[in-house]
Amino acid sequence: MDARNDPRVVLVHDWLTGMRGGEKCLEVLCRRWPGATLCTLLHRPGSVAPAIERLVRRTTWLNWLPGIHHYYRYLLPLMPAAVAGWNLPRCDLVVSFSHCVAKGVRPSPGVPHVCYCFTPMRYAWHMRQAYFGDGLKARLVGRLLQALRDWDRRTAAHVSHFVAISQTVRQRIRDCYDRESDVIYPPVDTDFYCPEAVRREDYYLAVSAFAPYKRLDLAVAACGQLGRRLVVIGTGQDEARLRASAGPLVEFLGWQSDEVIRDHLRRCRALLFPGEEDFGLVPVEAMACGSPVIAFGRGGATETVIPPGGSREPTGLWFDEQRVDCLASALEEFEKRAGDFSPAAARRQAVHFNQHRFRQELFSYLDAVLSRGMIPLRKAA
Repeated sequence: MDARNDPRVVLVHDWLTGMRGGEKCLEVLCRRWPGATLCTLLHRPGSVAPAIERLVRRTTWLNWLPGIHHYYRYLLPLMPAAVAGWNLPRCDLVVSFSHCVAKGVRPSPGVPHVCYCFTPMRYAWHMRQAYFGDGLKARLVGRLLQALRDWDRRTAAHVSHFVAISQTVRQRIRDCYDRESDVIYPPVDTDFYCPEAVRREDYYLAVSAFAPYKRLDLAVAACGQLGRRLVVIGTGQDEARLRASAGPLVEFLGWQSDEVIRDHLRRCRALLFPGEEDFGLVPVEAMACGSPVIAFGRGGATETVIPPGGSREPTGLWFDEQRVDCLASALEEFEKRAGDFSPAAARRQAVHFNQHRFRQELFSYLDAVLSRGMIPLRKAA
């Protein structure tokens, strides 16, 4: 399309502090519409891809606070007010990428707002216990979370079209907002994450942020119980607790580059994925490298990892409950039938989620919205 005929587009993202899965989705639109306006709560310069950094940015007053990038997550109660303060420029389309408050932005009347929803904010809705527990902390934040849920449900009316990243998130959108949505899976770089003729080694791998809901404690404990070697890549708030509970066969590598992660995905026995995720890029990246995946059988992994017993070749196993004994049993079952898991089958499954497919599906969807040929999905059935 001639740049002079491009639509006026506003992109909205919660915050820009690093290149994670959400930012990789945003980058695709930044490349298509380099003249778009990009709004975000806060931005750490140099933290995201050049295609994102080059766009005109509108941040909020949160970005002016000294050292905000170290503690912004604790300012969640202030974020709805910061979003409400935006005065969007005239445009033909608003696209928000939201797992927190970005979907609350209000476009001008008649302007379509497509929300690519990673999940309704999980700390307020589906994973309150994982973040806050059941004790005094949970009771103290109870009223705050109720206010956030009320705001989140109310501002869903600002969205004309919801797009979910998985069937799991589609159901959450129904539950939280009483709205229907279409599903477009996020992109996985299957060109970068690819097999190589290297020898598989006798260790399991976990790649994750060290947040409580990721349940890396299960991987550490199950491998310790069975005497299996585990390599863990990542950092985060749970690091001290995980290290304290780990035995001598668990190796923590800290943060690593994509190249190092890819190398381990090519060489590990299998990836362990014990958390419940909205989609979960890492299992697909593992399969793209030919590795099987042992995952908790809920959330996005049930849409990407193929267990034995069906019509398609298996690419991994699910375990039913987030308990150490359940994961340990899954590891033992995997080892008994390791020959059933073909690297070629894993690779074929991963390629279904490649970047070309994402661009094609998302741009076709947005073009249909812009042409006014797509009617918004409103109430859930």
